[in-house]
Amino acid sequence: MPLWEAIGAAIEAATGTRASIRQQGAVGGGCINQALRVQYGAVTYFVKLNTASQAGMFAAEARDLQELRSSHTLRVPEPVCWGDNGESAWLVMENLQFGGRGDPAALGEGLAAMHRITRRQFGWVQDNTIGSTPQTNTPTDDWIEFWREQRLRFQLELAARHGYGGRLQLQGEKLLDEFAGLFADYAPQASLLHGDLWSGNYAYTHDGKPAIFDPAVYYGDREADLAMTELFGGFGADFYAAYRAHYPLDPGYAVRKTLYNLYHILNHLNLFGGGYHAQAQGMIDSLLGEL
Repeated sequence: MPLWEAIGAAIEAATGTRASIRQQGAVGGGCINQALRVQYGAVTYFVKLNTASQAGMFAAEARDLQELRSSHTLRVPEPVCWGDNGESAWLVMENLQFGGRGDPAALGEGLAAMHRITRRQFGWVQDNTIGSTPQTNTPTDDWIEFWREQRLRFQLELAARHGYGGRLQLQGEKLLDEFAGLFADYAPQASLLHGDLWSGNYAYTHDGKPAIFDPAVYYGDREADLAMTELFGGFGADFYAAYRAHYPLDPGYAVRKTLYNLYHILNHLNLFGGGYHAQAQGMIDSLLGEL
């Protein structure tokens, strides 16, 4: 079935409404998927497209969005339908109208409330992706083991396969052996995390409500979400003040945030190449200096 005919049929099956579908135009900003808005009858939807091999990625993202929506804390677009026609995969979701001037404090308060939603184990019921990189989320009771094996070791081994060996691997292995020392007086809870919370993955709707999107959900140390908000900037002092007022942070966060952001820098190295090599090495050296 042709792509847009298949997407229209999927929307009809999900909504019970039959209408014609019309592309409105591409949306910029993404580096993994093609994104555009479509008109389906009187309703505008936001659509992500990729090759059919990425259908699982979109199914996982839909469940990520549903999990965040179930927290009733921050605005999250509703997934409508997802699938593939053998050539292309799609994810259709609610089209939120962005562009309003919002309150960063409301974003901080909402994220703090989301992080208070916890489970017994770290990880989640499904694997997903961080960018286009597989992200494993096998549930475990041990956060240090989870972060060592399913986050840092995974990325270091991927970097080795991409040709980044030598000192990065030697010092990286040393960090894997020793970083538990950063948790001597700190026992994190398994909080609901966005998982990929940089400045490009939040916005304010036209009525000023903070919204988050493009998640990589799992349950883990809330410091991992907070750390990524600092990695590429864009959240502001009012956001952090509001978050800390509603959910204070442990003093050790000042060091551990580098451990958490190392995961994302290694992932950027694996996705985009050598420009992140020196940064990853510097972060490892800094962490080893704290141990």
